[in-house]
Amino acid sequence: MRRLSDLFSLLASLEGRPYPLYKGLGGAWQGEGFTLRFVHVQGDPFASPSVVEVRYPPQALEGLWVFARPEGRVAVEDFLLRTLKSRLRHLPPVGGSGHSGRVWVEVESPKILKRAGAHLGEGGLYLRFRVGLPAAGRRILGKEAERLFRALAEHLRGLLPELEGRALLRHVHQAEDFAHIQEGLAGRGLVAFVGEGAILPRESGVSQRPLRGAVPFLPPPALRVGFRVPHAGEVFGMGLPQGLTLITGGGFHGKTTLLEALVHGVFPHVPGDGREWVVTEARAQRVQSEDGRSVQGVDLRPFVYGLPLGLDTAFFSTEDASGSTSLAAAILEALELGARVLLLDEDTSATNLLVRDARMQALVRQETLTPLLDRVAEFKAQGISLVLVVGGVGDYLELADTVVLMEAYRPQEVTAEARRVAQAHPTGRRFGGPGYPLRVVPRAPLPESFDPRRGRKARVRGRGLRELLYGEEVVDLSALDLFEEAQVRAIGALFRLLERRADGKTPLRALVEGVLGEGDLFALEEVPELAQVRPLELGAAANRLRGLLVRQVAGG
Repeated sequence: MRRLSDLFSLLASLEGRPYPLYKGLGGAWQGEGFTLRFVHVQGDPFASPSVVEVRYPPQALEGLWVFARPEGRVAVEDFLLRTLKSRLRHLPPVGGSGHSGRVWVEVESPKILKRAGAHLGEGGLYLRFRVGLPAAGRRILGKEAERLFRALAEHLRGLLPELEGRALLRHVHQAEDFAHIQEGLAGRGLVAFVGEGAILPRESGVSQRPLRGAVPFLPPPALRVGFRVPHAGEVFGMGLPQGLTLITGGGFHGKTTLLEALVHGVFPHVPGDGREWVVTEARAQRVQSEDGRSVQGVDLRPFVYGLPLGLDTAFFSTEDASGSTSLAAAILEALELGARVLLLDEDTSATNLLVRDARMQALVRQETLTPLLDRVAEFKAQGISLVLVVGGVGDYLELADTVVLMEAYRPQEVTAEARRVAQAHPTGRRFGGPGYPLRVVPRAPLPESFDPRRGRKARVRGRGLRELLYGEEVVDLSALDLFEEAQVRAIGALFRLLERRADGKTPLRALVEGVLGEGDLFALEEVPELAQVRPLELGAAANRLRGLLVRQVAGG
């Protein structure tokens, strides 16, 4: 194997030479305590920067085996990537064209996620990141490249010895304690836990940093529960019970902030984020209305039936769904993918699918929509819980199992009071869903659904958190709860695996769970910027492909 010192000499010798000669860097170079390998060498300074992999041998990893469960291993990998990212900020500036001299590790959020940029195993520790090779136009800046890689080697050599043991342990213990609580929620009859003292508000709508001076979360006494976790001991907070939970209160008092924290709580957070003790059932999903979205082959009869002119909704497809139709589809698609908790906000939900009051029941006798309100009993009977933020839909008070009133970011448990209010102000509304029962019909995608070529170039790339360019289609992911662009890129990569496995017979849920169970993001070595997604997000993204083709299958 070539020595790393030879790499420095080679880079210096390339000064002023044509850019294609950088291709000679490919392969592995042995450094002091690590091996550096060029996985991909970019074709020009404006192309996607090169991918570099660093491997530390097993004998150098003694201080990293501090985890007791798989979640802890992921936390070690996450911690190392964050540490590397921090060290790379101190590299010397390098000039040049395009991405010249840019070196980065992609970790965007405080979520502890499995990422393609790190792998800790029996073969050692592997870290991957991007490096923009320096050039002026099409000419190599070899001396700048030598200086960059000498500095990079110094940081890589010192990465493991200088790790702060206590910080690593906090990171790992937080992830393992989170997993312990998450696994214990159902056994305690809970769908979520919000730790005492948690800081839920963020700096802004586009920031994931905790808001300075925010009111710490204080659980109401009636909902206060404790969990004994392996590392932190006894942890106390608010436990949200299974069933129908309403989060209510005046405007700007923290209703949506609490719901947002629950949405984020499906993944563990780094210590200091403020939401590290917010733990939500692993199969919780937020659903909302999406005017104009595509819906393909969903049996909407539990919510939409009896359309004029005899139109059937048993296999409903449209390229331009309304707010109510899109919300109905989102609910049924989530259930199809295995969601056990649905999170909804009145502000982002079509009102006519949430409720129809007594007056409208009396006036409109040929209604085609069954509101969610009339399906609550069926959801409960099937073990599916609902958490709903409401400010103006009082009809839900009669059915709620738990009501949390937010006042100045302080939660109060007011279930009994809510029932008294409902009794004191009867509406005469009739409850219960007519027509088709709450039932999900599974669908099997056809393989051509995931073909990005469609006769043209197979382009697959993320565009922020909201869009995925997949072939010629821009997939709208704005209604999905994705927290890093790396998750969007992962969905694009996983779509390619779905294309190979889809057969028109395998239900979507089994398909996405199978791909995530077998697919290894780390194996996609030329794309280190990929991060973990759940089957719920991958399936939801597939449902938003306008080219999706499905068949309904037995077993619903």
